Amino acid sequence: MDLEESDYILETQADEKHYEWQLLVAQQWLRIDNDFVIETHYCQPGAKGMTINTIHGQVFIDFDKLQTTNSAMKVQRCSLLRQGQTEDVGWYYRDDQLWLEYGSQSTSVLSASVSSRDVERQFALNPQGSFSFTVGAIGYRLDFSTMSQINCNSGMRRKVRRRPKFKSNTTGSLYATSGLLSASSSQLSDGGFRWEFMGDEGVWTEYQAHACSLDSAAIERQYQLDPRGQLSFRAGRFSYTLDFSAMHQVNDSVGTRRAVRRTADSQQISSGRDTPRWQFQDIYGIWKDYSKKSYGCSMSSQDIELQYQLNPSGTVTFTTMSFKYELNFAAMTQKNLSTTTTRSVRRLT
Repeated sequence: MDLEESDYILETQADEKHYEWQLLVAQQWLRIDNDFVIETHYCQPGAKGMTINTIHGQVFIDFDKLQTTNSAMKVQRCSLLRQGQTEDVGWYYRDDQLWLEYGSQSTSVLSASVSSRDVERQFALNPQGSFSFTVGAIGYRLDFSTMSQINCNSGMRRKVRRRPKFKSNTTGSLYATSGLLSASSSQLSDGGFRWEFMGDEGVWTEYQAHACSLDSAAIERQYQLDPRGQLSFRAGRFSYTLDFSAMHQVNDSVGTRRAVRRTADSQQISSGRDTPRWQFQDIYGIWKDYSKKSYGCSMSSQDIELQYQLNPSGTVTFTTMSFKYELNFAAMTQKNLSTTTTRSVRRLT
């Protein structure tokens, strides 16, 4: 496998990929490499935004405003839907703790008289308007201009979000380009796994960003979305298909097949033997280790264990690149102090 060119763009086929994320740089709209990472996060109603790494530095994308914190850059999400196609969109409101979809069943609240599809239909008629609906005997008004839900009796307001529903597209093709941006998520990590292919000399070679647009971290994220799926890419003058279920890559032109393997990071394994490991559950339900190498986290698993030993029923605060969190040992939860999003935490011994 020749890995001789360094700049590639992931472009899923039109009948599968229905979006494209772009940044405006120097009056030119540029596609963002591996934008499925952004799309995956954007589709989560609780996500306020994410940070991407570009050749111009880090850029934070605000999902609600679809703006960046860099005044010199603009961001947009383009639709690649064909004429007559529609996107599956979810409408969500924020209750006291969680983002809930309209029309979904809940044990704690009555189901609204409208569904996401009903709300989307009203939104398409007038994106700056409003409409009314009921939940039980209580009337509500949904204001699209302010993206808020108002209780007509009490006047209480709740935030509302409109987000597409994520569809896992694991088959794509990579096309060479030059001078474009490379994006990676600061909030989604590889979980401590390395992806390698068997090289010509019988040596396991890691997929790396300088030689292939999909490095270990990007492949791991796609693997977690669909462990039995496939991922197609181009390197040099050849295109390849990586098959997760068979754990091999195939040269699409000549049919050469090479073994692929997924191995755990040896440093994380050894540290797990010495001290208990602390993990949080991410938006996909996957358990991830606390690590200073990920998200710019100010505390490692070992640091958390030291605080836990001092006070097993106390709390500890830490920061990442974008947020500040509180870890509650008694409740075994992690809380984002800005968004109040709460995630489960566990201690492995």
